[in-house]
Amino acid sequence: MSTARHSFELFPPRTPEGVAKLPATLKKLTEAKPGFFSVTYGALGSDQNGTYDTLMTVVRETGVAVAPHLTCIGSTRARVAELLAQYRDAGVRRIVALRGDLPATAYSSSAPGEFHYANELVSFIRQTHGEHFEIEVAAYPEMHPQSKRFDDDFGYFVDKVKAGADSAMTQLFYNADAYFYFMDRCAKAGVGIPVVPGIMPITGFANIVRFCNNCGADLPRWITLQLEQLQDDKAALQDFGTEVVTRLCETLLKGGAPGLHFYTINQAEPTLRLCRNLGLST
Repeated sequence: MSTARHSFELFPPRTPEGVAKLPATLKKLTEAKPGFFSVTYGALGSDQNGTYDTLMTVVRETGVAVAPHLTCIGSTRARVAELLAQYRDAGVRRIVALRGDLPATAYSSSAPGEFHYANELVSFIRQTHGEHFEIEVAAYPEMHPQSKRFDDDFGYFVDKVKAGADSAMTQLFYNADAYFYFMDRCAKAGVGIPVVPGIMPITGFANIVRFCNNCGADLPRWITLQLEQLQDDKAALQDFGTEVVTRLCETLLKGGAPGLHFYTINQAEPTLRLCRNLGLST
């Protein structure tokens, strides 16, 4: 049995059917004994109520620690302070602090609102709540899709660490070398916080291509070609996808990754198959 830290990401269900299915999904995922569940935040803060409702469902159904995503794009200090107080009252001890995605029409990397970058949000949380919250931030081994230069992108990550981040989770990726190179850069820069790889199970051809295109992740050509060939055979595609991602996770853990953060897309079985293959607590 692996002792690596593992955690699961959820998104607020967007339909009544999704809301109804969530408790059963949580029950299955909880069998793998995650360290915590994270709950995403809608673009431009559009799903903030859904984040809180989903968070409370996790607390009620599982008793497992929960970490809401908190984006600062288009927000104010007063609104962020209100949300932090609400989460603290709910017993939350971990926050995933993010800038959030800029509108497609944005002319610079500076976000609209009173916070322009994620490091400013991290600083605000530290200033207003001290050490109460463990603060997670995002890391991009293959560079954020809206960044223009690799060095600048890494510099933004270092700024978040200096502002008070405790740990980080990465964007999804399928090239282990990208993660190891990123960690080498962290070591040279004196960045010592844990950086947990973000892992996306592969369950279909079109959806994984879309996810990778949207977040700027490289899907290696040999994987793309095989998935394309198998796209009409769901069982074979999922078997291949599980094998590929299992090998990726094994490589990352053997190389020193402190754990894995699984992007579940509110589905239990694809992530649980990976957990069983990896010997994570089940």
